[in-house]
Amino acid sequence: MKLTVVGCSGSFPAVDSPCSSYLVEADGYRLVVDLGNGALGALQKYTGLYDIDAILLSHLHADHCVDLCAYWVARNYRVEGCPDPLPVHGPAGTADRLARAYDMPEKPGMTEVFDFRDLSDGARLDLGPFTVTAARVNHLDCEAYGFRIEHGGRSLVYSGDTGVCPELVELARGADLFLCEAAYTDGKETFDSIHLNGRQAGEHATAAGVGRLVLTHIPPWTERERNRRDAAETFAGPVELARAGAVYEL
Repeated sequence: MKLTVVGCSGSFPAVDSPCSSYLVEADGYRLVVDLGNGALGALQKYTGLYDIDAILLSHLHADHCVDLCAYWVARNYRVEGCPDPLPVHGPAGTADRLARAYDMPEKPGMTEVFDFRDLSDGARLDLGPFTVTAARVNHLDCEAYGFRIEHGGRSLVYSGDTGVCPELVELARGADLFLCEAAYTDGKETFDSIHLNGRQAGEHATAAGVGRLVLTHIPPWTERERNRRDAAETFAGPVELARAGAVYEL
């Protein structure tokens, strides 16, 4: 299983990274997890536009899904003709939300290009060679999910956007790689139901007993190295910062 970080900037694109997007590959199958601002352009460095097999959306904030509008254009107006509808797994209402974002009627909206499928808490999906488990996480009042992706006895867990969340600890239990958001700075932002800080990401990693922690979704205005140090104080395993273009083999 190979993970490529397409984009890892939180909230808005950074100079050197689009917003959240990750490409997970195994056995020739290509799964895209989130497609935030600027991610579609960067994604083409790593895979063809029409070689993607499925998309997972953690939630419907723009920095995680808005480039699906641009991807609709690329598929809908393809010179060779539109490929078969691509499975897009997301929160309830994903199809209508994206249609409104592109200022088109909700019916049919983008449904002739994408096959929208609703996620639910605890859902288990068989996507090509992957087994994916979705769990509701603690992000404002919106329907937001973390994902556990398993293949060949190895596991990757992506937090999505979340504040302090016992359910995320259970989802990440024993994972080989924990891709965890750390948007906030310890001692600065104090909202428990929006995002984690570096220290809290480390605490979640320790409680879950993961093998490796990669911090992601850090906004340009947050000091990345400070968050890494804070995480390393609460998690004894390897801790690093996600960067666009980084590749992890599991």
